[in-house]
Amino acid sequence: MSETDPEATQAAPEPAAPAGETTEATSAQETTAEAGDAPAAAQPPETVEEPEAAQPPVAADATPASPAPTGTVRPADDPVAAPEAPPVSAAPAPEARPVPRPPMPTPRPGRPTPKTVAAPTPSVPAPPDLTPAEEAEAAAFGRVDADGTVWVRESAGERTVGQYPGADADEALALYVRRYADLRASVLLFEARLSTDLSAREIDSTLEHLTAELAEPAAVGDLDGLRAELERLRSLAAERKAAAEAERAAAKARAVEARTELVEAAEKIAATDPAKMQWRPAGDQLRSLLAQWKDAQRNGPRIDRPTEDALWKRFSHARSTFDRERRRFFSELEKSNAQAKEVKAALVAEAEALAGSTDWGPTSGAFRDLMARWKAAGRAGRKDDDALWARFRAAQDTFFAARDAANRATDAEFQANLEVKLGLLEQAEALLPITDLTSAKATLRDIQAKWDAAGKVPRGDLQRVEGRLRAVEQAVRDADQAHWRRTNPETRARAEGAAAQLYAAIAALEDDLEKARRTNDARRIKEATQALEARRSWLEQVERAAAESR
Repeated sequence: MSETDPEATQAAPEPAAPAGETTEATSAQETTAEAGDAPAAAQPPETVEEPEAAQPPVAADATPASPAPTGTVRPADDPVAAPEAPPVSAAPAPEARPVPRPPMPTPRPGRPTPKTVAAPTPSVPAPPDLTPAEEAEAAAFGRVDADGTVWVRESAGERTVGQYPGADADEALALYVRRYADLRASVLLFEARLSTDLSAREIDSTLEHLTAELAEPAAVGDLDGLRAELERLRSLAAERKAAAEAERAAAKARAVEARTELVEAAEKIAATDPAKMQWRPAGDQLRSLLAQWKDAQRNGPRIDRPTEDALWKRFSHARSTFDRERRRFFSELEKSNAQAKEVKAALVAEAEALAGSTDWGPTSGAFRDLMARWKAAGRAGRKDDDALWARFRAAQDTFFAARDAANRATDAEFQANLEVKLGLLEQAEALLPITDLTSAKATLRDIQAKWDAAGKVPRGDLQRVEGRLRAVEQAVRDADQAHWRRTNPETRARAEGAAAQLYAAIAALEDDLEKARRTNDARRIKEATQALEARRSWLEQVERAAAESR
């Protein structure tokens, strides 16, 4: 698309570019303007020329040789116009004449061009073109002198915006109205972009650019209204910047809070008791926290340097503490593992020395002691611990397998003894309940003699059969004790002596009770009655004991 295409310029005006982002073409134009050259916008309309054979000779006075005044453009200044021809003698003009085309607006030095204005955000629609009524309203703010000088009316008065010789007033006004339309489109586009995520920097640069454009533009239209609209947008932009600043502050606060949570999580890990620390998961968590920190630093909102430095110092200190404690823990663990390895190697040597012993009882106790010492020795390195345990377990299994084999052989030998003792148990248990103590004691003595002569029984049956015989022996012993208590002469003598004493006491108490009744002494009657009842109860118990001892 050509930069000087008027239709394209009106249909899709570009947004203003930030300050300092103009193209080389604009810079060159500004340099030309500062040197006092005529504005490019005041160029005459292009012409479509006929073939050279049909072109008429140019008269010597067709173009003045003197420089044009400021703001005026000579036809020879048009970069697309034909070069000035040398003077020739006058001749009749042929019928074929240049055909004029509508004037095409050329960018004025310093005003935004499609190259110097950033492309509009896709979500922001292009501002509409001026309607015919709006073009007529804008043209009412200008006028054209007979020499082609174009004026615009503002609140400060009229001022010259350029010169367009060789064209009628409507064409000249149309050119500068289109420039007004471009300015209006830039302002409307800026208003539309204010509702997007336009940055404060872009807002300031666009306002600065539009302010410069509207200072003394070479355009015809309601420039005062356009400046007032820009001032309104300036206030709106200030509100937008304030809201954006508040959003940035809130985002910064959230970022600080998120970073603080990362720091506190790292500090919590670092403060864990090393004895209870799960080092691998904790290290993975710290690496994850560090990755989150870096991601927030790269992609999250910026926070101020002092706050970030303070939080990073805490985060780094937590990581350093964790690394230091981990190194210390594993250093001590390595020492502990080496000591445990040495102790367990000695235990393995002892176990392997005992593996071939046939002294089953003491060696079994020795192996139990070795196992207790093994558990108290702690853990060596996993690989060493597994290897040492395999040797220890092999020695242990060797001994106990031999012991179990010997016990199985012994049990097979003692199985016949078990059968004998089971028969003796049936005879012993037949004595219960005991009715004839003397006969039961004699029978039990005979059974005990046979029991001892029968020999050992398998280890698995020993407790069972011994327990059954002990129960019969205890029953006989209890019956014998009960019989002794009943027939003991001393017990009988004591019972008879106590009974005699109670008889005498009862007789005395009966006399006291009779005397109290005669005197009608209620207190003595009560005391004598209670004492008499107690003595009679004791007497009853003594007489029962004496009867049982006979």
